[in-house]
Amino acid sequence: MSDNENKGAKIGVVETDARDKSRKVVIHYKSKHPKYGKYVSKRTVLHVHDEKNESHVGDVVEIVQCKPVSKTKSWTLSRIVEQRSM
Repeated sequence: MSDNENKGAKIGVVETDARDKSRKVVIHYKSKHPKYGKYVSKRTVLHVHDEKNESHVGDVVEIVQCKPVSKTKSWTLSRIVEQRSM
């Protein structure tokens, strides 16, 4: 894989797999507070399209941005980095 192929790819953990072909992926990160300088934990929740229903809760996945699949889904599952199904 070249660097251009995965430009904008993100790695996160599958939080919910209840819906068909849809996943909620959480991306945790830390950012510095603008005034106090302390690092604060934050998270981003993205709705991801999983065509083959291959990921499950707890899996670490790589996602890439795509054209909108539905009102809230504009990311698609690229690959499963690590299977940690609970």
